[in-house]
Amino acid sequence: MKRFFLSLALMFTPAALLAQQGFPALYDVSGVAADDVLNMRAAPDPSAPVVGTLAPDATGVEAVEADADSGWLRVNGGETAGWASPAYLTRQPGQADGAQPALARCFGTEPFWSLLPEGAGWTFQQAGGAATFLPSGWQGNASGRPDRYGTILLTGKGADVAGTISVAREICSDGMSDRLYGLTVDLILTGDLGPAHYAGCCSIAR
Repeated sequence: MKRFFLSLALMFTPAALLAQQGFPALYDVSGVAADDVLNMRAAPDPSAPVVGTLAPDATGVEAVEADADSGWLRVNGGETAGWASPAYLTRQPGQADGAQPALARCFGTEPFWSLLPEGAGWTFQQAGGAATFLPSGWQGNASGRPDRYGTILLTGKGADVAGTISVAREICSDGMSDRLYGLTVDLILTGDLGPAHYAGCCSIAR
């Protein structure tokens, strides 16, 4: 019986609970002196090499995952992703584990494109091309998969479908920097903008 309770205690340590929270998520740096910085390290270990820093008053820091053993968070700072101690990071409120994260932007490279939320829709733009506003239609989670969700895009001239956005909670690289993102996206466009399929990453940091 004692061994059973010990197993439960190990299973629900703060590090394990932190790793179970929904990601990506936004955090604020806290508890760091005004004349100091929060180090980002190459591994979730205080002795690992420093790969970047966060300002003592940094807010809206995007964390893409937590290490199950230590609880350290992999965060983005500048053009780099690194591990930071959760003792100095406070999760912003209003980010329920199973809720769809509020996207700040989605994008891809080769070809370069961006998809930005705007009001009741999205603005899509390719490099060198004009921006197109696409209103949102139905949106929701995939059946039985809270880690995946989608949105139907409309033409703006009525209810005609202009495409779909499919987002999944999965580590994503932009292929051009050392940053990492916690969401992948597939954008399929039809009509005047397609047929075309774009794949990329989404960020929740503004």
